[in-house]
Amino acid sequence: MEKKLLDYFHRLMPLSDEERAAIAATINVQTYKKGTILLKEGQISNAAYFVLEGCVRQYYITENGDEVTSNFYLPEQWVTNIQSFRNQNPANYYVSCATNVALVVGNREKEEFLYKNFPRLETVSRLVMEQVFAEQHEFLANYLTSSPEQRYARLIAHNSELLQAVPQHQIASYIGVKPESLSRIRKRMAEKKS
Repeated sequence: MEKKLLDYFHRLMPLSDEERAAIAATINVQTYKKGTILLKEGQISNAAYFVLEGCVRQYYITENGDEVTSNFYLPEQWVTNIQSFRNQNPANYYVSCATNVALVVGNREKEEFLYKNFPRLETVSRLVMEQVFAEQHEFLANYLTSSPEQRYARLIAHNSELLQAVPQHQIASYIGVKPESLSRIRKRMAEKKS
């Protein structure tokens, strides 16, 4: 499984055998059961995760107790609360396992060790962050400029496996509608196909 992370880094920037070996020596793969909460609102994040298998969900809890899904993370995506992890600020949302997952778990100490001994890995880290920020920017731009039906169609086109992996009320929340509205969207889309 560690090969997935090494291949991911290598696609961003070719790594030397020594760099690959150093990264491999620090990789900590953990499996978590569906429903495990990795980060709670108010906690300080002490880990960053790279999804190898499964799906991780990010969500907020509103004042009236409703969960609002703000993101899903699938294989080869990073899960981190940068504000909390880097600045040691309390998290303002939850991160939980939407399915059983296998994750690479990283921490600041391992990261600093690698940077000190392999300075080029800071460049790899910067490239990772640029990619994460670009993905988040694209997601936000698409979300703000599209209708719920368009968001759902994009989800089907790009992440159809998610529709089978997580409950429909979480999908509804993710695209910004109530479950009843998602049912109507699905019905309209099915009618258009026939």
